[in-house]
Amino acid sequence: MRQQKSIIQNLDWITILLYFLLVLIGWVNIYAAVYDEQHRSILDMSQNYGRQLIWIITSVALALVILIIDAKFFSTFAYIIYFLIILLLVGVLLGGREIAGSKSWFQIGAFSLQPAEFAKFATTLALAKYLSKIDLNISKLSTRVTAAAIIFIPASLILMQHDTGSALVFAALVLVLFREGLSGNLLVLGFLIGLLFILALLFNKFILIGFLAVNAMLVIWLFKEIRRKWGWIAGVLVLASIYVYSVDYAFENVLEPHQKKRINVLLGKETDIHGAGYNINQSKIAIGSGGFAGKGFLKGTQTKFKFVPEQSTDFIFCTVGEEWGFIGSFIVIGLFVGLMIRIVIIAERQRSQFSRIYGYGVASILFFHFAVNIGMTIGLFPVIGIPLPFVSYGGSSLWGFTILLFIFIRQDSVRLELL
Repeated sequence: MRQQKSIIQNLDWITILLYFLLVLIGWVNIYAAVYDEQHRSILDMSQNYGRQLIWIITSVALALVILIIDAKFFSTFAYIIYFLIILLLVGVLLGGREIAGSKSWFQIGAFSLQPAEFAKFATTLALAKYLSKIDLNISKLSTRVTAAAIIFIPASLILMQHDTGSALVFAALVLVLFREGLSGNLLVLGFLIGLLFILALLFNKFILIGFLAVNAMLVIWLFKEIRRKWGWIAGVLVLASIYVYSVDYAFENVLEPHQKKRINVLLGKETDIHGAGYNINQSKIAIGSGGFAGKGFLKGTQTKFKFVPEQSTDFIFCTVGEEWGFIGSFIVIGLFVGLMIRIVIIAERQRSQFSRIYGYGVASILFFHFAVNIGMTIGLFPVIGIPLPFVSYGGSSLWGFTILLFIFIRQDSVRLELL
């Protein structure tokens, strides 16, 4: 009894409050997104909001179970949890159900379960377990390769399910490596590679390489200390040229046709407001029409007439923007930013290296989902089909994010018990 009282007292209730506020906002907006005159009852299980209420109740039960379990359980069995989820990812490839072009689901009666959502917390646990090993040196190549493999294995299995959006989320865990001492130069290099990829799609290859060559010569001419390394710069220029000419091959042969279409629309190379650009166009109309204070609860015309596809899942933020306007959007964004800042602050004050690394993993995954989901609804990112944490409809998503967050809350409660 004393132990249960101690756990309750040592919980970070600010983080828990932010969680419940986002879940409540999500449920209200799911109700608004699918509401019609024939389905008014909040307990109507034929509608998304009715089913989401079940997922919310079961998520709270999951959170309670996590808080009761000994915190050491998650670090002790991190690799086993990771291995079991890997088996589920393989299993869904072999016998899963295909929905919207992705073979990512297990059908369990009337409900569907997506293992990719649980792979996020499992991978974060395994990465934290590995990086918290005593005398681990992040600068060693073997350490980097192992850490990359932990991230890459589930991501590649999810990519094989044709769920590119969920696979890309795992790239956010690379940010954890930089917090643990990986050189920031690699982050800059990654940004430059991504930028060069976009430029190669937008501009003539010969002109782009010429621009790079001119800049390389300017650097050599302006900085005397770099002149001795002109051979290195020339080598980088050659590699960049090869990369630029390989972009088209990767774009045409790696991405799916609908993904290529969405990227072209986003970059302005194509205009297709009735096809690939329809979702983004209708999304921007919905959010923009909300104005400063919104149209009011259940009064969103874009929502009511279902102009925006997937408006209770990937595009739930459209309902927020249309019905609650700038004020509502600001509140939702503020709650997310507050939650992520809170997680980072808590992570920094952890005594356990495992807890700190895991906390940064939680923040990284939530940030990626938050930034990309809202970014794609306002046309800053291509539509890749990932949910807004705690807000979008979906049982697997809500369960996965709840487990991800409450494992960290449980880890933090141990720190407070030791004070």
